[in-house]
Amino acid sequence: MKKIIILCSFTFSLFMQAQSFRGLDKSPLDMVNFPASSQVQDKVLRVLYSRPQLKSRNLKTLIPNGKLWRTGANESTEITFFRDIKIDSKTVPSGRYTLYTIPDETTWTIIINKKLNTWGAYAYDSSQDLLRVKVPVEYSDETLEAFSITIKGKGSSAFLHLGWENLRVKLPMSF
Repeated sequence: MKKIIILCSFTFSLFMQAQSFRGLDKSPLDMVNFPASSQVQDKVLRVLYSRPQLKSRNLKTLIPNGKLWRTGANESTEITFFRDIKIDSKTVPSGRYTLYTIPDETTWTIIINKKLNTWGAYAYDSSQDLLRVKVPVEYSDETLEAFSITIKGKGSSAFLHLGWENLRVKLPMSF
């Protein structure tokens, strides 16, 4: 009888400590690689970012012109280069960095920054900027509800594409 009571107490305590999980993130974490194939062992770069949604909100309110943006949601967007690459004729050494942007009406400033493990743009430190490049804004007929990043290219060059709503920017790279 004593064994049954101990077993029941143990079982009851397991149920009392059941793990509760929170719901889905409103801006889910995503990752893009180049090359995209999971079969390729020699990756060039990877981007980790959270994907905010429009949800009937105005894009200009979410990412106002002239203001530093973390280029996503939640944690600052992280970009890892697995080899040295060239952006705007400048060499970016292999390593992990954060990716920030400053939107504007006709151009965006894309920033590669050395400070890691930051939330949002609150701890941004311009003295840690490794590179700043201005790229032109383009517009598409396709509307994206969620902020999206993709990488397209072949051979020794690629473009890092950023898009949200009908706005698009692309950063050329070579390696």
